[in-house]
Amino acid sequence: MDFGEWEKKVSEKIKNDALWTVKAYKLAMLLSDLAWLDCTKLMSDRRTMGISDQLFRSAGSIGSNIAEGYSRGSGKDRARFYEYALGSAREARDWYYKGKYVLGDEIVNHRISLVTEIIKLLLTTVPQQRGYSVKESGDEYAAPHSIINDVPIP
Repeated sequence: MDFGEWEKKVSEKIKNDALWTVKAYKLAMLLSDLAWLDCTKLMSDRRTMGISDQLFRSAGSIGSNIAEGYSRGSGKDRARFYEYALGSAREARDWYYKGKYVLGDEIVNHRISLVTEIIKLLLTTVPQQRGYSVKESGDEYAAPHSIINDVPIP
């Protein structure tokens, strides 16, 4: 599956909303669909049932917070919800890492790259909405284009 195949399955009512122009939102929606499948696999092992619940909640929260923030009237208000989405994205990335023994390296590496791309986009968006820049230490976030093509499915 690739991004184009997945996008064809998304309801036109969602794609016709101006929110659909926000790349971080699109990627968050893809992630939430993938998390559904991944969480089903995690639930098959008693040791990772809790990870499944936490992962599903955090992955789903990313797009929901972007959607709510997008609908706010001021940049400061929007930034607050985008920051919530950022926290959820980092949480989802953490849960994916913890599920690696059940999900496998290929899926976990793909999902971590996908979430990292969302984080990168949010780290650009939050300061724009707040009206100032934020610098984080460490390497720049970079995810390969392949995270939206050749999506591994459990």
